[in-house]
Amino acid sequence: MGKTLFDKVWDAHVVKQIDGGIDVLYIDRHLIHEVTSPQAFSELETRNLPLFRKEKMVATPDHNIPTKDQHLPIKDALSKHQVDRLLENCAKYDVELYGLGHPFQGIVHVIGPELGITLPGRTMVCGDSHTSTHGAFGAIAFGIGTSQVAQVMATQCLLQSKPKTMRITIDGALNKGVLAKDVILHIIAELTAAGGTGYFIEYAGAAIRSLSMEARMTVCNMSIEMGARGGMIAPDETTFDYIEGREFAPKGEAFEQAVAYWKTLHSDSNATFDQEYHFDAADIEPMITYGTNPGMGIKIKGNIPEKLAASSQDSFRKSLDYMGFLPGESLMGKEINHVFIGSCTNSRIEDLRIVADYVKGKKKAAHVQAMIVPGSKQVEKQAIAEGLDLILKEAGFELREPGCSACLGMNDDKVPAGAYCVSTSNRNFEGRQGPGSRTLLASPLVAAVTAVQGKIVDITEFLN
Repeated sequence: MGKTLFDKVWDAHVVKQIDGGIDVLYIDRHLIHEVTSPQAFSELETRNLPLFRKEKMVATPDHNIPTKDQHLPIKDALSKHQVDRLLENCAKYDVELYGLGHPFQGIVHVIGPELGITLPGRTMVCGDSHTSTHGAFGAIAFGIGTSQVAQVMATQCLLQSKPKTMRITIDGALNKGVLAKDVILHIIAELTAAGGTGYFIEYAGAAIRSLSMEARMTVCNMSIEMGARGGMIAPDETTFDYIEGREFAPKGEAFEQAVAYWKTLHSDSNATFDQEYHFDAADIEPMITYGTNPGMGIKIKGNIPEKLAASSQDSFRKSLDYMGFLPGESLMGKEINHVFIGSCTNSRIEDLRIVADYVKGKKKAAHVQAMIVPGSKQVEKQAIAEGLDLILKEAGFELREPGCSACLGMNDDKVPAGAYCVSTSNRNFEGRQGPGSRTLLASPLVAAVTAVQGKIVDITEFLN
């Protein structure tokens, strides 16, 4: 019997199998930030436990931090407290920390790949749901709860039941104006926000192989938005080229040896999955969400459904009431006042290039507040080196400093109550971007076009 990519990586990390179908799974890398680590460190202190393998940990503040004037003290008391606790704990336990002002600081799921910490075949965890991002490299990566954060700190292992496997294959070539964000929003709209529950998903097919690493990260990032435990893509030459030369990636002969192993990380031809789906890339168009979960998405020039299944009808109407939309309505021409480009989904240099390429020589609509937040100091530095900051400024976009920013209402970058925001982030829950805010998820290209036009449009009409 052949093995799936997931099976190969999982089985290589099982330390022990115990009764009840539970595996003791070894964790190669543990990423932490300021929100879910303080309680875990406190548990170590309470139980008088040492940190088992500090060299396997990397810390950075990202959720609560401001994205303006990061050189100044944090004004919000709770945010400052959490960031200060992270600094104190990392100093006490001698954990590698990339704090504010450090050249490696950034969103935890952006800095892992760009520093070469994320590698094929690794197991990676973080007290953050979008850890699935790292699966784009052929790693098993998933979010964990605070008690599990403490468990990894103390043992470098986790007690886990092995998930079921799903493969989603997308064949063919993507249409003009269709980005990775559209691909994953299309999949979630088809399978629903619960369609991946209980599964680890492998993405395959010609359309997936055609994606850059940054685009693959976008796809894997949002796997959990359909309830999946995580997402993976088999590593290939695109992966190896991305990794080579990065700060903590293997070098020289060690890199060649690593690549030889990484080339074995693919699903065998006779491997079987618990569930399979196939999509045609030609059917995927620029997408946008209309509701309050990522599964409520439509083709941007389509219409909101008239109704959903009877079991979902109450939540469907509640969602539309919150958003101020009607069943069957088109979003074409809907005025938008806020555009946010950032988050661990779409804040990498490729995303900023896409926006800058479109807005060059243009101006955002006067009534739109357009904010771009790079995912890391390295992305920020590269954007400036390439002159993207000047292009964005000339077009009326505000380039901030790195952080999670308006992805979630945990910092100063909130969307006002009742306002609509076209956002490249990953969640459109009620109040996700601030109390009463209304979020429409979309790709960086859709966000850029929306900012210039000041309303939702069929973006394909505005592309060269």
